[in-house]
Amino acid sequence: MRIIIDDKIPFIADPIRQITDDVLFVPGSKFTPDIVKNADALIVRTRTKCNKQLLEGSKVQFIATATIGFDHIDTEYCRQKGIVWTNAPGSNSASVAQYIESCLILLEPESNFPLKDKTIGIIGVGNVGSKIKTVAESLGLNVLLNDPPRAAAEGKAGFAEIDEILENSDIITFHVPLVKDGQYKTWHLGNENFFNSLKRKPVIINTSRGEVINTQAILAALESHKIANAIIDVWENEPEIDRTLLDKAIISTPHIAGYSADGKANATRMSLEALCKHFNIDTHFSVIPPPPENNVITANSMNEALIKIYDPRIDSRMLKEQPELFEWLRGNYPVRREKGAFGIKN
Repeated sequence: MRIIIDDKIPFIADPIRQITDDVLFVPGSKFTPDIVKNADALIVRTRTKCNKQLLEGSKVQFIATATIGFDHIDTEYCRQKGIVWTNAPGSNSASVAQYIESCLILLEPESNFPLKDKTIGIIGVGNVGSKIKTVAESLGLNVLLNDPPRAAAEGKAGFAEIDEILENSDIITFHVPLVKDGQYKTWHLGNENFFNSLKRKPVIINTSRGEVINTQAILAALESHKIANAIIDVWENEPEIDRTLLDKAIISTPHIAGYSADGKANATRMSLEALCKHFNIDTHFSVIPPPPENNVITANSMNEALIKIYDPRIDSRMLKEQPELFEWLRGNYPVRREKGAFGIKN
């Protein structure tokens, strides 16, 4: 069995050898029809567009993407050709929650935006959004939840309409998949009308997909002070990101909110398990990220400890100083462990 793997997927080199020795590691943007034509399976990330152009005439029968999102996979083409695909839902949800938690903690010292008595609107309440709800409540925020597909399936109790989010939120954070059309379209959900309808001046956070927010619309909202600030991890036209938005956002990072080592290990494990299930391979392996260099954090408060564990200002500063290195910063992201890997003492 021949498998082609994105060379930036971590912790996979050893366990994949338990499955096959016929493995080729390739940069995600360098997958070509010639490279994949004799492959039985692909393990990819978002930079590999799995579509007719790549797959036509190949032997590929299985694709695992080690990501939550799967808009880089032409699912209809795969269905027509009998190509099975899987993603890794929830794998990095705790990582995104860690990123959001640190960003929220930093709002007061960095932007004079205290959290006391503030309301956060969470748009999209799946694996990630549900964890953001827990984080927000632990920080004392009032929480509004908006998820039209869930409200339709489960009933409206507990969910807010988008108008309520726009009217009452001091912070709005997006955690939706990219859906380009249909009843629950999210492409450019954050558009000119969205920002013009705001009743307060919220901080906008986007860690979902860059295309969920229209770049020019959020820039206009920043310049006209319709919003207090922005925290942006995902961008339209990555890696050619808008330099004005990069500079204006209080925190700007290179699509790494979900890039904790713990989240990456989860995604790698889920991809390998799905591969083995598809090919009826009976093998067992563990995917474990390396321990932190110092696993004991000394701090006067939990918030201080959380920032010591992960400070997004470091990632933001590096991107703002060298935006042309967007892909390099993402592809060579250092090991970042979640708080469960640490002991905290006063």
